[in-house]
Parts: sequence; structure tokens; C-alpha cells
Amino acid sequence: MKILLLSILLFVAALLASFFGQGGGVLYTPIQILLGVPFQTAAATSLFLIMVIAFSSTLVYRKAHTVDWQMAAIMEIPTTIGAFIGGFISGYFPERILVFILSGLLLTGAFALNRYHSPASIEKKERNGFWIWTREMNGIKYHINILLLIPVTLLVGFLTSIVGIGGGPIKVPMMVLLFGVPMDIAIGSSAFMVGLTATAGFIGHAAIGHWDWKISLILAIPVFIGGQFGSHFSTHLKKEKLQKWFSWFLILIAVLIFIQKVNI
Repeated sequence: MKILLLSILLFVAALLASFFGQGGGVLYTPIQILLGVPFQTAAATSLFLIMVIAFSSTLVYRKAHTVDWQMAAIMEIPTTIGAFIGGFISGYFPERILVFILSGLLLTGAFALNRYHSPASIEKKERNGFWIWTREMNGIKYHINILLLIPVTLLVGFLTSIVGIGGGPIKVPMMVLLFGVPMDIAIGSSAFMVGLTATAGFIGHAAIGHWDWKISLILAIPVFIGGQFGSHFSTHLKKEKLQKWFSWFLILIAVLIFIQKVNI
């Protein structure tokens, strides 16, 4: 009975997460804990399911040509380094303060996305910069400042690692607001990136015996199906609506993190 309920709840969570190119860890772990799964097992299962949903979603986003593979690979390098540093020194920082900071960043991103319109006026100026990496997908050009990307993604990895969530909720608004990446490409690329991040974390958990492979494989089925549905719906939504809905999703994630970590 518990497995059936878990399957239903995680299907819904996967559908919602994949719709916005997220891993869904902020949803998977608390759902499992509420239904009596031990924390370490829930965390390992969550990371495994993020890998599943990332694979499921990426298949759809790849077909829709909304995954910038090169950008995603480059962004993952400093993010992973930042995540390692954050995990290594996490004991030196009061978690509540960092939760306030992270929640504030998410809410700021939500507000900014609601008001954001892609600036076409700066494209010519940025195109000639030595540190500007010009990308083009689906006939749309966007410009990534490498000098800005490295410290920002390091910080994203650091903050999200300390509070134990994936970087997707911050990476998507970062790509859109700082680098002018179209919303659909930011979401598609994020779906691929969270899979890479989750894989590294999962290997660590599995190596010390936290993974319950039987439960994980059962739950992988509804999560994979939910990932297919969510990402499919996402590719058929207009960018403006997708951007607005994602801003509300950020508010939801900020509230969930705040409740989980601060124990209100």
C-alpha cells in the first residue's frame, strides 16, 4: 500500500519537476520521509530518481531541439566544483542563514522572470567581446559571458549543495536573466544538467550502502512516465507562459525549502 501511494505521489512530483526541467529532489525526499522511509535511504532513492527523470525528460527535450549540450557541459564544471566545496565546508555555516539567502534568491528570480523581456539591444555590443561565448539554437542567438558564468555557477553549486537541493531552480533563471537564454532552451538544458549532478551524488550514497535498489527500481517506473508527460507538455507551451509559470514554481520551491529547513 505504501509503495502504491509513493508511486502515485512521485508520478505527480515527476510530472511537475520535468515540466520545468528540474530534478525534483526537493519534492521526492520529503514525500518519502513523510511515508516512513529512512532519511539516508530517501536521499539515495531521490538521487536515483533524479537520474531517471533527467534521462526521461532529456529524451523529449532533445527531440524538441531545446538542449544546448555544450553550454550545459561547461556550466556543470564550476557547479560541481562549487557543490564539492559547499559539501566539504558545510559544517562551518549556520544552515538557517543560508536557507534565508537561498529562498531570497529564488523569490528574487521569480519576481525578475515575471518582469523580464529578452533585450535585443545589447546583442551587437556583446558579440565582439573576447570573453563572450555566442550560442545559437533554433535561429536564436544568445551571449554567455564566461567571466560572469564561472563565479556565478560556483556560487550556485556552493549554496545548493549546503542546503541539499539540485541547482536547477537557480540555474534556469540565471541562464535566462544573465545570459539571455530562451526559456525553453534553459529548461531543456537544465533537465540534462541535473542528471549529471545527481549521478555524482548517487554514486557516493550507493558506495556506502544507502541505496535500496528494489524500491528505487519500482518507483523509477512512475517517475519515468511522469517525466515523459511533464516534458512533453512543456515543449508545447508558449515561452511567455512557460516563463510566468516557472516564476510561480520558484516561489513554491522557496516555500518548501523554508519549511523543510527552518521547521516552521
